[in-house]
Amino acid sequence: MIKIGDTVSVLDEPITGKVLNITSDEVTIETEDGFDMTFFISEVVKIESEEMIIPSYEDVNKNLQEKEVFKKKPKRLVTKSKERYVPPMEVDLHINKLVKSTKGMANHDMITLQLDTAKRQLDFAISKRIPKVVFIHGVGQGVLKEELKYLFGRYDNVKISDADYKKYGLGAMEIYIIQNPR
Repeated sequence: MIKIGDTVSVLDEPITGKVLNITSDEVTIETEDGFDMTFFISEVVKIESEEMIIPSYEDVNKNLQEKEVFKKKPKRLVTKSKERYVPPMEVDLHINKLVKSTKGMANHDMITLQLDTAKRQLDFAISKRIPKVVFIHGVGQGVLKEELKYLFGRYDNVKISDADYKKYGLGAMEIYIIQNPR
């Protein structure tokens, strides 16, 4: 119950003051700035004590530790996904993708260009730490495929396998580059 002389604070407003007058549903207060203001009784609350109790650092810390939010959660085991899907680098070795025209080129020149391109792209992938490279060689008679196997077999830090059959059919091989060879 509010009576004359009590200190009150206005709800939803940063106003505090002493009660000067009370009617049936209104209260008049003198604010800290010296102004007289009238509010509905339902808009004010009595302040029991003007002294503010300031808790010590230890009390605040103790209370925070008791709250659920600040309790340490047990560590979860981090499960690595099987392998994060990184789309592999693709190198198409079809001769028509490498030169505008094969006019005047012998078969030997074509396969040499294809092998040089494959070696250069594999060296690039190794230098940039790209984990997988797919070399699209086409089906044909299998000459380029065998030459690529021989070329890649000279590298110690690569594994050769057939590329995804659904995507490439039989005309591609996937090279997995071992990043930290022992």
